[in-house]
Amino acid sequence: MTTSVFADQLKESSKGPREIELPASSAWPLVLAVGFALLFAGLLTSASVSVLGAVLTLAGCVGWFREVFPHEHEEVVPVFAEDPSSATERRIVERLPIAPEFVRAWLPLETYPVSAGVKGGLAGSVAMAVLACGYGLLKAGSIWYPINLLAAVVYAESLKLGPAQLNSFHADSFAVAIVLHGIVSVLVGLLYGAMLPMFARRPILLGGLIAPALWSGLLYSILGLLNPLLESHIDWFWFTASQVAFGIVAGIVVMRQSRVTTRENVPFALRAGIEAPGTMAPRGSEEEKP
Repeated sequence: MTTSVFADQLKESSKGPREIELPASSAWPLVLAVGFALLFAGLLTSASVSVLGAVLTLAGCVGWFREVFPHEHEEVVPVFAEDPSSATERRIVERLPIAPEFVRAWLPLETYPVSAGVKGGLAGSVAMAVLACGYGLLKAGSIWYPINLLAAVVYAESLKLGPAQLNSFHADSFAVAIVLHGIVSVLVGLLYGAMLPMFARRPILLGGLIAPALWSGLLYSILGLLNPLLESHIDWFWFTASQVAFGIVAGIVVMRQSRVTTRENVPFALRAGIEAPGTMAPRGSEEEKP
């Protein structure tokens, strides 16, 4: 009910200017809701429950309608007029000096370029590959064992190889593993480049240790359902260690790259490189930057 309606009621009410009429409180909507619930609950339990629900539903409808038609049931509520006022001892408004060159603060103020994420992903892929190949030498005496297992993620022929064949070189499995490893590493590196500026403290701890441990645990919980044969060949201790090595190396490489200022508040014309009047200095002027 709006303020004008309240004002009209205050003027027209015979009880005085400090009382208004509002719809009276009613329990019939609750009765109707309970009746509907019992009506459908009886379909799963007993017919007697549905009968009780039908009775309550009918009673709720009749009772609710009688409070609305032919005359609405109302009650008089007293209104106490108050003049809200705010007081403060401060004479000026204090503003935080965050990003004064922008209209509003965007966080993070700086981020890493795309090249930083690519470099971090490639460096992390090398660290992961070294640790995985070391595991292959210790467990099976061959560096091709983890490579063939990696290819088996998307290449079904690698899973058909016997124990002895998993330890030997296969050109098709090697090519699939290299492409898969490179694509995933670069994508995760780009994710690190976007996420690390958001971690104000200990980004290497969060991005290099906690995040790899979390996604390793997620894969451990679902790989048995997705690919039980592949899950039986994976040593999860070495798998998690290789993921942590990737996270630490990728995080360090990304953090060593120079940051660039985020440009969310810059007009789209400037971000797209379009010369739009009023958004950039005219060509050849002193304000134009090289």
